[in-house]
Amino acid sequence: MSNPLVNYLHDHLGGSTFAIELLESLRDQYSGQPLGGVASDILAEVQDDQQVLLRIIERVGKETFDVKVAAGWVAEKVSRLKFQSGTDGSLGTFEALETLTLGIQGKASLWRALNAIREVDERVAGEDFNRLVERAEAQHARVEAQRLLMARGTFEPAGSEDRST
Repeated sequence: MSNPLVNYLHDHLGGSTFAIELLESLRDQYSGQPLGGVASDILAEVQDDQQVLLRIIERVGKETFDVKVAAGWVAEKVSRLKFQSGTDGSLGTFEALETLTLGIQGKASLWRALNAIREVDERVAGEDFNRLVERAEAQHARVEAQRLLMARGTFEPAGSEDRST
């Protein structure tokens, strides 16, 4: 019989693995630039969040979970979002940031859901979900700020530089 909580947690584990891969790519591609620094900082936090999730999974219990299938899925998704042109303002980078903002919102929802069931399911107790929600909200704000900065360069109309002279 399938356990909905185990499935839910594993879905988020896959999402966190995807986010880590994406943040590593951003960190490396934008090394020495503000975006690279933001990606590096958030990467460390997401890795910490993933460890919290793994602790909860250990307590909740594991069911059959094909790591190879999940890893393949994550790798395929990451490869599609790799940076298309590698230049600042590229659509690929913008979409990567947008994907991260959505994922971080999903993570905050995970922490809220686990906080809601902690009184009826002792397996998820023991974590400071309010702190985790606050951290996710701060991560979201930082990534969203970078995304909005990228929007201007990404969607600037062709020839708009010529109009300013």
